[in-house]
Amino acid sequence: MRYLGIDLGDKRTGLALGDDQTRLATPADVIDIPMGLAGGGPLIEAIVRAYDRLIGTATPGELVVGLPLNMDGTESRRSKVVRSFAARVQARIDREVRFQDERLTTAEADWAMAGADLTHRQKKDRRDALAAAAILRDFLSAAPGGSSKQDPLE
Repeated sequence: MRYLGIDLGDKRTGLALGDDQTRLATPADVIDIPMGLAGGGPLIEAIVRAYDRLIGTATPGELVVGLPLNMDGTESRRSKVVRSFAARVQARIDREVRFQDERLTTAEADWAMAGADLTHRQKKDRRDALAAAAILRDFLSAAPGGSSKQDPLE
């Protein structure tokens, strides 16, 4: 099965592709549309277009959305916003949505770019897609067979 990893952000949303055969996740794209713009509608439509372009409607696929948790593992205020937004995306795509703990994935993305000869702007442009890849990689490695069925959208 193929997966689209999503790192939802207030200003940018990172996307990554992965599959449970290889358990690899690669950064795919960054959508530069604020989540709050026009009630989130433009971002939802951009995610739907990206899903169709990157995975396609004929291929089975699921969405893996990073869930912002507190460092003690409890859900944050932002978790509710992300769950609600993910439900709206799921209604448009009609695919299963899973959640994956996203703690420290942005720090992981920054660490991955630390040695790269990139400008601040280039790092900023790549950070969210790298974080989405980290979220998806964690999801794919979380269960035997690579297809974690944890925390589906209810």
